[in-house]
Amino acid sequence: MTAMARLEATSELQSRLSSLSFSSFPGITSKQCDSGPPGRLHSTNLSESFTQSSNQANMNETKEGTAHLSKGNEEAPTELALGEGGEKNSSAGSCQPSAEIKEATQMPPLPPPTTWTSAAVKELKAKLRTEKDSVVTVYRGDIMTVHVPTVPEAKRVCWEFATDGYDIGFGIYFDCTPVTSRSITVHISESSDDEDEEEELEGPLSNEDVEKGSKSNTNSNLAEILPVYRQDSHLSVQGGSHDFPGEGTYLLKFDNSYSLWRNKTLYYRVYYSA
Repeated sequence: MTAMARLEATSELQSRLSSLSFSSFPGITSKQCDSGPPGRLHSTNLSESFTQSSNQANMNETKEGTAHLSKGNEEAPTELALGEGGEKNSSAGSCQPSAEIKEATQMPPLPPPTTWTSAAVKELKAKLRTEKDSVVTVYRGDIMTVHVPTVPEAKRVCWEFATDGYDIGFGIYFDCTPVTSRSITVHISESSDDEDEEEELEGPLSNEDVEKGSKSNTNSNLAEILPVYRQDSHLSVQGGSHDFPGEGTYLLKFDNSYSLWRNKTLYYRVYYSA
C-alpha cells in the first residue's frame, strides 16, 4: 500500500469515528461536555438559588422586625413618662388630704406666758398658810400636776408659788380637748407613774434634765407654753399669767423628780382673771 492510500484510509477512519460518537449520544453536545457533570451543576444551582432566596427573605423579615421594635422602643419612653407623671399626680393628691388632716389636728404655736418674780416670799407664805390646800409637800421623785380648765367668765389664768429651802421644777402645758369639768384638780404621782400616764394621754415624751427644760410633747392636742425648768422659788416668789388661747385645760407641773433625797414644801395658788 502506498503512502497515499494509507493517508486516505486513516482520514476515512477518523471521519467514521467522529460520526459515530456524535450520532450515538444525541442529547450530549460539545458545550455540555465542556461544562462538566450536568447533574451536579444543576443540583448545586438549585440549592444556591433556594438558599439565596431564603436568606433574602429572612433578611427582609429581620429588617421589618427590627424597624417595628425600634418604633416600639421609641414610643415606650413616652408611655413610661406618662405613667410616672400619673404616679406623681396621684401621690400629690393623696398627700394633700394628709397635710390638711395634720394641719387641722395640730395645735398652733401658743404665745409665751407673762412671768414675774417678787421678793415678798414671807408675805405670800403667811397668806397661803391660812388658805385650804395651798401648802403641799412634793416628795422626792414626785411630780404634782394642777389641772386648771378654762371658764367663760375669765380671760386668763394666773399663778404664784414659793418653796422652803430648795428650788423646784415648774412648767405649763395646754390641752385643747373640750372641757368636761370646771373643777381645778391636783394629781401627785411618782415620776415613773406620771411618765406612763403622759405617754397614754399626751403621746411619746422625751425626758431630759429639768435644768435644761423637759417633757417636750408630740401630741397634737397638747401644746407647750413653758417647758419645765428649775425655779429659784425658795429665794423669790415665782408668778405669771397666760391668756386663754381657747377652750381647754392648763396643766401646771411642779416637778421634784430630779431630787433623790429632799422633799419640797410648796406654797402655791392658782386663780382666774378677767
